Amino acid sequence: MNESVLMLTIMAAIGLGTPIVFATVGEILAERSGILNLGVQGMMLVGAVAGFWITFQTENLWLGVLLAMIAGAALSVIHAFNSVTLRVSQIVSGLALTIFGTGVAVFVGRAGDIPLIGEPSPAVFNKPILPEALADLPIVGPLIFGHDALVYLSWIVVAVSSFYLFHTRPGLTVRAVGEDPASAEAAGIDVSRIRYIHVMIGGALAGLGGAYFSLALVPSWLDNPVGPAGWIAIALVILASWRPWRALWAAYLFGAAGRVSFTFQTLGIAIPASLLAMLPFILAILAMLVLTSGKRARFLGAPAALGIPYFREER
Repeated sequence: MNESVLMLTIMAAIGLGTPIVFATVGEILAERSGILNLGVQGMMLVGAVAGFWITFQTENLWLGVLLAMIAGAALSVIHAFNSVTLRVSQIVSGLALTIFGTGVAVFVGRAGDIPLIGEPSPAVFNKPILPEALADLPIVGPLIFGHDALVYLSWIVVAVSSFYLFHTRPGLTVRAVGEDPASAEAAGIDVSRIRYIHVMIGGALAGLGGAYFSLALVPSWLDNPVGPAGWIAIALVILASWRPWRALWAAYLFGAAGRVSFTFQTLGIAIPASLLAMLPFILAILAMLVLTSGKRARFLGAPAALGIPYFREER
Protein backbone atom coordinates (compact mmCIF):
# COMPACT_ATOMS: atom_id res chain seq x y z
CA MET A 1 0.00 0.00 0.00
CA ASN A 2 1.56 3.29 -1.04
CA GLU A 3 1.81 6.24 1.33
CA SER A 4 -0.93 8.35 -0.25
CA VAL A 5 -3.50 5.54 -0.14
CA LEU A 6 -2.62 4.81 3.49
CA MET A 7 -2.92 8.48 4.41
CA LEU A 8 -6.31 8.82 2.72
CA THR A 9 -7.54 5.68 4.47
CA ILE A 10 -6.46 6.96 7.90
CA MET A 11 -8.04 10.37 7.28
CA ALA A 12 -11.26 8.68 6.18
CA ALA A 13 -11.16 6.44 9.25
CA ILE A 14 -10.99 9.47 11.54
CA GLY A 15 -13.78 11.29 9.71
CA LEU A 16 -16.14 8.33 9.43
CA GLY A 17 -15.30 7.15 12.94
CA THR A 18 -15.90 10.47 14.74
CA PRO A 19 -19.72 10.23 15.00
CA ILE A 20 -19.37 6.63 16.16
CA VAL A 21 -16.91 7.80 18.84
CA PHE A 22 -19.53 10.17 20.28
CA ALA A 23 -22.28 7.55 20.25
CA THR A 24 -20.07 4.77 21.65
CA VAL A 25 -18.73 6.84 24.54
CA GLY A 26 -22.28 7.95 25.36
CA GLU A 27 -23.42 4.34 25.41
CA ILE A 28 -20.48 3.37 27.63
CA LEU A 29 -21.52 6.01 30.18
CA ALA A 30 -25.12 4.76 30.15
CA GLU A 31 -24.11 1.10 30.42
CA ARG A 32 -21.60 1.79 33.17
CA SER A 33 -24.59 2.98 35.23
CA GLY A 34 -26.40 -0.28 34.46
CA ILE A 35 -28.77 0.86 31.69
CA LEU A 36 -28.66 -0.81 28.27
CA ASN A 37 -29.75 1.66 25.60
CA LEU A 38 -30.64 0.12 22.25
CA GLY A 39 -32.22 3.40 21.17
CA VAL A 40 -28.88 4.92 20.11
CA GLN A 41 -29.81 4.69 16.41
CA GLY A 42 -33.03 6.63 16.96
CA MET A 43 -31.27 9.25 19.08
CA MET A 44 -28.62 9.75 16.42
CA LEU A 45 -31.29 10.24 13.76
CA VAL A 46 -33.23 12.72 15.91
CA GLY A 47 -30.00 14.60 16.62
CA ALA A 48 -29.11 14.61 12.93
CA VAL A 49 -32.43 16.08 11.81
CA ALA A 50 -32.63 18.56 14.70
CA GLY A 51 -29.10 19.82 14.10
CA PHE A 52 -29.64 20.09 10.37
CA TRP A 53 -33.01 21.82 10.75
CA ILE A 54 -31.77 24.58 13.07
CA THR A 55 -28.62 25.08 10.99
CA PHE A 56 -30.77 25.29 7.86
CA GLN A 57 -32.91 27.95 9.52
CA THR A 58 -30.19 30.00 11.23
CA GLU A 59 -26.92 29.09 9.42
CA ASN A 60 -25.42 28.69 12.90
CA LEU A 61 -23.52 25.41 13.21
CA TRP A 62 -22.99 25.49 16.95
CA LEU A 63 -26.64 26.21 17.57
CA GLY A 64 -27.39 23.17 15.41
CA VAL A 65 -24.98 21.06 17.47
CA LEU A 66 -26.59 22.27 20.71
CA LEU A 67 -30.10 21.46 19.51
CA ALA A 68 -28.94 18.04 18.29
CA MET A 69 -27.63 17.24 21.76
CA ILE A 70 -30.82 18.48 23.41
CA ALA A 71 -32.93 16.39 21.03
CA GLY A 72 -30.89 13.26 21.73
CA ALA A 73 -31.06 13.88 25.49
CA ALA A 74 -34.81 14.49 25.32
CA LEU A 75 -35.39 11.14 23.62
CA SER A 76 -33.14 9.45 26.16
CA VAL A 77 -35.30 10.76 29.00
CA ILE A 78 -38.11 8.54 27.70
CA HIS A 79 -35.79 5.56 27.84
CA ALA A 80 -34.63 6.48 31.34
CA PHE A 81 -38.23 6.84 32.51
CA ASN A 82 -39.15 3.47 31.03
CA SER A 83 -36.05 1.69 32.34
CA VAL A 84 -35.53 3.32 35.74
CA THR A 85 -38.95 4.47 36.87
CA LEU A 86 -41.29 2.00 35.16
CA ARG A 87 -38.65 -0.76 35.11
CA VAL A 88 -39.82 -2.19 31.81
CA SER A 89 -37.58 -4.23 29.53
CA GLN A 90 -34.65 -2.05 28.50
CA ILE A 91 -34.32 -3.95 25.23
CA VAL A 92 -37.95 -3.33 24.26
CA SER A 93 -37.79 0.33 25.28
CA GLY A 94 -34.62 0.94 23.29
CA LEU A 95 -35.88 -0.76 20.16
CA ALA A 96 -39.15 1.17 20.36
CA LEU A 97 -37.24 4.46 20.59
CA THR A 98 -35.15 3.51 17.56
CA ILE A 99 -38.35 3.02 15.56
CA PHE A 100 -39.81 6.23 16.96
CA GLY A 101 -36.67 8.27 16.31
CA THR A 102 -36.46 6.99 12.74
CA GLY A 103 -40.06 8.03 12.11
CA VAL A 104 -39.53 11.47 13.64
CA ALA A 105 -36.45 12.09 11.50
CA VAL A 106 -38.26 11.11 8.29
CA PHE A 107 -41.32 13.19 9.21
CA VAL A 108 -39.38 16.34 10.11
CA GLY A 109 -37.23 16.01 7.00
CA ARG A 110 -40.26 15.86 4.71
CA ALA A 111 -42.77 18.08 6.56
CA GLY A 112 -43.19 21.84 6.41
CA ASP A 113 -43.41 24.39 3.63
CA ILE A 114 -39.81 23.67 2.62
CA PRO A 115 -38.98 19.95 3.03
CA LEU A 116 -35.39 19.37 4.11
CA ILE A 117 -34.95 16.26 1.96
CA GLY A 118 -32.22 16.85 -0.60
CA GLU A 119 -31.39 20.34 0.71
CA PRO A 120 -27.71 21.15 1.33
CA SER A 121 -26.63 22.56 4.67
CA PRO A 122 -25.88 26.30 4.47
CA ALA A 123 -22.90 25.78 6.82
CA VAL A 124 -20.68 22.75 7.39
CA PHE A 125 -17.78 21.62 9.57
CA ASN A 126 -15.22 21.10 6.86
CA LYS A 127 -12.18 23.27 7.58
CA PRO A 128 -9.25 22.77 9.98
CA ILE A 129 -9.54 25.02 13.01
CA LEU A 130 -5.76 25.15 13.49
CA PRO A 131 -3.28 27.22 11.42
CA GLU A 132 -2.95 26.05 7.82
CA ALA A 133 0.83 25.82 8.19
CA LEU A 134 0.39 23.04 10.75
CA ALA A 135 -2.05 21.15 8.53
CA ASP A 136 0.48 21.30 5.66
CA LEU A 137 3.21 19.51 7.62
CA PRO A 138 4.15 16.14 6.03
CA ILE A 139 2.19 13.18 7.42
CA VAL A 140 1.73 14.62 10.94
CA GLY A 141 -0.02 17.74 9.62
CA PRO A 142 -3.12 16.16 8.08
CA LEU A 143 -3.31 13.38 10.68
CA ILE A 144 -3.21 15.65 13.73
CA PHE A 145 -3.98 19.18 12.58
CA GLY A 146 -6.15 18.71 9.50
CA HIS A 147 -9.54 18.12 11.12
CA ASP A 148 -12.66 20.07 11.92
CA ALA A 149 -13.66 21.20 15.40
CA LEU A 150 -15.87 18.21 16.20
CA VAL A 151 -13.03 15.73 15.67
CA TYR A 152 -11.01 17.51 18.35
CA LEU A 153 -14.12 17.67 20.53
CA SER A 154 -14.46 13.89 20.23
CA TRP A 155 -10.90 13.46 21.52
CA ILE A 156 -11.72 15.70 24.47
CA VAL A 157 -14.92 13.75 25.18
CA VAL A 158 -12.96 10.48 25.21
CA ALA A 159 -10.24 11.85 27.51
CA VAL A 160 -12.69 13.47 29.93
CA SER A 161 -14.95 10.40 30.02
CA SER A 162 -12.04 8.06 30.69
CA PHE A 163 -10.66 10.26 33.46
CA TYR A 164 -14.14 10.70 34.94
CA LEU A 165 -14.96 6.99 35.06
CA PHE A 166 -11.65 5.68 36.37
CA HIS A 167 -9.98 8.54 38.27
CA THR A 168 -12.76 10.42 40.08
CA ARG A 169 -15.10 9.65 42.97
CA PRO A 170 -18.26 10.38 40.90
CA GLY A 171 -16.97 7.94 38.28
CA LEU A 172 -16.46 5.31 40.97
CA THR A 173 -20.04 5.97 42.04
CA VAL A 174 -21.30 5.35 38.51
CA ARG A 175 -19.41 2.07 38.26
CA ALA A 176 -20.69 1.02 41.67
CA VAL A 177 -24.28 1.63 40.55
CA GLY A 178 -23.68 -0.45 37.43
CA GLU A 179 -22.14 -3.30 39.39
CA ASP A 180 -24.39 -3.51 42.47
CA PRO A 181 -27.16 -0.90 42.75
CA ALA A 182 -28.45 -2.33 46.04
CA SER A 183 -25.08 -1.92 47.76
CA ALA A 184 -24.66 1.51 46.20
CA GLU A 185 -28.01 2.66 47.54
CA ALA A 186 -27.17 1.22 50.96
CA ALA A 187 -24.10 3.49 50.87
CA GLY A 188 -26.35 6.52 50.35
CA ILE A 189 -26.16 6.79 46.54
CA ASP A 190 -29.28 7.82 44.63
CA VAL A 191 -29.31 5.06 42.02
CA SER A 192 -32.18 6.50 39.99
CA ARG A 193 -30.56 9.94 39.73
CA ILE A 194 -27.22 8.49 38.62
CA ARG A 195 -28.90 6.39 35.95
CA TYR A 196 -31.10 9.21 34.66
CA ILE A 197 -28.12 11.56 34.35
CA HIS A 198 -25.89 9.13 32.50
CA VAL A 199 -28.59 7.91 30.14
CA MET A 200 -29.26 11.56 29.26
CA ILE A 201 -25.54 12.22 28.70
CA GLY A 202 -25.43 9.18 26.47
CA GLY A 203 -28.43 10.45 24.50
CA ALA A 204 -26.86 13.89 24.11
CA LEU A 205 -23.64 12.38 22.74
CA ALA A 206 -25.63 10.17 20.37
CA GLY A 207 -27.44 13.29 19.12
CA LEU A 208 -24.08 15.00 18.63
CA GLY A 209 -22.85 12.04 16.62
CA GLY A 210 -25.94 12.24 14.45
CA ALA A 211 -25.35 15.95 13.84
CA TYR A 212 -21.84 15.19 12.61
CA PHE A 213 -23.32 13.12 9.81
CA SER A 214 -25.72 15.81 8.60
CA LEU A 215 -23.39 18.79 9.11
CA ALA A 216 -19.95 17.40 8.24
CA LEU A 217 -19.86 14.01 6.54
CA VAL A 218 -22.98 14.37 4.38
CA PRO A 219 -23.87 18.08 4.58
CA SER A 220 -27.36 17.66 3.16
CA TRP A 221 -30.48 15.99 4.47
CA LEU A 222 -31.27 12.37 3.63
CA ASP A 223 -33.95 10.18 5.21
CA ASN A 224 -31.28 8.13 6.99
CA PRO A 225 -27.91 9.91 6.92
CA VAL A 226 -26.43 7.89 9.78
CA GLY A 227 -26.77 4.42 8.21
CA PRO A 228 -26.17 1.65 10.78
CA ALA A 229 -23.94 3.84 12.99
CA GLY A 230 -26.11 3.50 16.09
CA TRP A 231 -25.98 -0.28 15.96
CA ILE A 232 -22.25 -0.21 15.34
CA ALA A 233 -21.80 2.01 18.42
CA ILE A 234 -23.61 -0.55 20.59
CA ALA A 235 -21.40 -3.32 19.21
CA LEU A 236 -18.23 -1.29 19.77
CA VAL A 237 -19.02 -0.86 23.47
CA ILE A 238 -18.36 -4.58 23.80
CA LEU A 239 -15.29 -4.50 21.57
CA ALA A 240 -13.95 -1.64 23.71
CA SER A 241 -14.64 -3.52 26.96
CA TRP A 242 -16.64 -0.54 28.23
CA ARG A 243 -13.58 1.77 28.14
CA PRO A 244 -13.65 5.13 26.29
CA TRP A 245 -10.06 5.08 24.98
CA ARG A 246 -10.55 1.68 23.41
CA ALA A 247 -13.79 2.94 21.90
CA LEU A 248 -11.85 5.64 20.06
CA TRP A 249 -9.62 3.14 18.26
CA ALA A 250 -12.48 0.72 17.66
CA ALA A 251 -14.53 3.50 16.04
CA TYR A 252 -11.62 4.46 13.80
CA LEU A 253 -11.24 0.82 12.82
CA PHE A 254 -14.83 0.81 11.62
CA GLY A 255 -14.28 4.15 9.96
CA ALA A 256 -11.48 2.53 7.98
CA ALA A 257 -13.81 -0.36 7.15
CA GLY A 258 -16.19 2.16 5.62
CA ARG A 259 -13.52 3.12 3.11
CA VAL A 260 -11.93 -0.28 2.67
CA SER A 261 -13.80 -1.10 -0.52
CA PHE A 262 -12.47 2.05 -2.19
CA THR A 263 -8.97 1.30 -0.89
CA PHE A 264 -9.10 -2.23 -2.28
CA GLN A 265 -10.26 -0.91 -5.65
CA THR A 266 -7.33 1.53 -5.67
CA LEU A 267 -4.96 -1.35 -5.01
CA GLY A 268 -6.62 -3.54 -7.63
CA ILE A 269 -8.10 -6.01 -5.12
CA ALA A 270 -11.64 -7.06 -6.00
CA ILE A 271 -13.95 -7.76 -3.02
CA PRO A 272 -17.75 -7.54 -3.42
CA ALA A 273 -19.01 -4.32 -1.83
CA SER A 274 -22.13 -6.12 -0.60
CA LEU A 275 -19.96 -8.46 1.47
CA LEU A 276 -18.19 -5.57 3.15
CA ALA A 277 -21.50 -3.80 3.80
CA MET A 278 -22.70 -6.83 5.77
CA LEU A 279 -19.92 -6.66 8.36
CA PRO A 280 -21.39 -3.93 10.65
CA PHE A 281 -24.70 -5.80 10.85
CA ILE A 282 -22.98 -9.09 11.61
CA LEU A 283 -21.07 -7.44 14.45
CA ALA A 284 -24.27 -5.85 15.77
CA ILE A 285 -25.95 -9.28 15.85
CA LEU A 286 -22.99 -10.77 17.70
CA ALA A 287 -23.14 -7.87 20.16
CA MET A 288 -26.80 -8.56 20.88
CA LEU A 289 -25.98 -12.21 21.51
CA VAL A 290 -23.28 -11.20 23.98
CA LEU A 291 -25.53 -8.71 25.76
CA THR A 292 -28.27 -11.30 26.21
CA SER A 293 -25.83 -13.78 27.75
CA GLY A 294 -24.76 -12.74 31.24
CA LYS A 295 -21.73 -15.06 31.41
CA ARG A 296 -20.22 -13.93 28.12
CA ALA A 297 -20.87 -10.26 28.91
CA ARG A 298 -19.24 -10.54 32.35
CA PHE A 299 -16.22 -12.24 30.82
CA LEU A 300 -15.72 -9.23 28.54
CA GLY A 301 -16.05 -6.75 31.41
CA ALA A 302 -19.71 -5.72 31.33
CA PRO A 303 -21.21 -4.18 34.48
CA ALA A 304 -22.85 -6.90 36.57
CA ALA A 305 -26.24 -5.15 36.75
CA LEU A 306 -26.35 -4.14 33.07
CA GLY A 307 -29.86 -4.42 31.67
CA ILE A 308 -31.33 -5.67 34.94
CA PRO A 309 -34.18 -3.53 36.39
CA TYR A 310 -33.47 -2.47 39.97
CA PHE A 311 -36.27 -3.06 42.44
CA ARG A 312 -35.53 -1.24 45.66
CA GLU A 313 -37.91 -3.47 47.60
CA GLU A 314 -35.69 -6.48 46.87
CA ARG A 315 -32.67 -5.14 48.76
